[in-house]
Amino acid sequence: MTEDEAPLAAVVEKGRSEAAIASLRAEGVYDDDRRVREYDAETVALPITDPPAETAVREVIRQVDPEYRRRDLDDLLAERGWSDAEIAAAPGSWAVIGSVVLVCVPEDCPDEAALADALLDLHGEAETVLADEGIENDGEAGTYREPRTRHLAGARDTETVHVEHGIRYGLDPARVMFSPGNQAERARAGDLVDADEHVFDMFAGVGYFTLPMARAGARVTATELNPTAFRYLLENAVRNDVADRVDAYTTDCRDLAGDLSVDRVVMGYYGRADGVDESGDGTRTEEAHEFLPAALAALRPGGVLHYHEATPEALLWERPLERLESAVEAAGRSLDVLDRRRVKSHSAGVAHVVVDARVD
Repeated sequence: MTEDEAPLAAVVEKGRSEAAIASLRAEGVYDDDRRVREYDAETVALPITDPPAETAVREVIRQVDPEYRRRDLDDLLAERGWSDAEIAAAPGSWAVIGSVVLVCVPEDCPDEAALADALLDLHGEAETVLADEGIENDGEAGTYREPRTRHLAGARDTETVHVEHGIRYGLDPARVMFSPGNQAERARAGDLVDADEHVFDMFAGVGYFTLPMARAGARVTATELNPTAFRYLLENAVRNDVADRVDAYTTDCRDLAGDLSVDRVVMGYYGRADGVDESGDGTRTEEAHEFLPAALAALRPGGVLHYHEATPEALLWERPLERLESAVEAAGRSLDVLDRRRVKSHSAGVAHVVVDARVD
């Protein structure tokens, strides 16, 4: 390969690598078939297919010795000596949150160290692999919960910045919940609001919906009980230059609802299905519909409510609509259903859904 034929790479500062990768991907010029390479002590070379038009880089270079990576986990595990039967038992999916890979390790995994090493090989920008072992109660009476993880490989410091659609979510996946499966819904939140609209985000977390709505120009009142998530919420408002449009409170959303009159309420906590605690935002053990009276108390006539729920497939769409209609009727109000969507598959036979409704 001559130098003129060598593939391109964009040189950026090491501290900007994650944000730059997200920006290059958004431009459609990031090359996932090659590895990120160190360029010098201060910078890295990010593989690209064409010179970037929008992402700021120090320079564009040619890589005469590119390092290609195999993107198939099965191939990487085979290289590490796994049999076909062992590969068939490997996880089929995992989450990449910033520089952290979060994976549920099967009980019959033959070598979790080799699995973690392969995942780091597969995701060149990742620095850590954590085993996802569910959630554990924290605080008094399970008021809020934190993820239960186990370090498998890579750096021990798991604090990271996860970038989606230009929004930077600072968090530690070992300490707060974050679901990449909700990415489309987070992006949609920013498209829904009008500038200067007042929104109540009842379960803000690290800013899942607060940040895209505030960046779109809305004024957001956000509540979050988990102190770790609340700290990240405050930091992320500053990180994304929206602190002047976010009023954040570390309090129970129900204690604040009666003092508000907002244009839109987001109930991003989706509760339990069939009495089994299946929340996923790491903050609650109640069912989602138990918070509907507070949401309606905060919502002005003509405002829009986004009601999330974990619903058994057999009860779609009967149960979420019935619960929403019952709460609205009890409040002496009426509603018009605007939309209903599946956000993702939550667990076997259970869907995470959301209903949008205008309430008069």
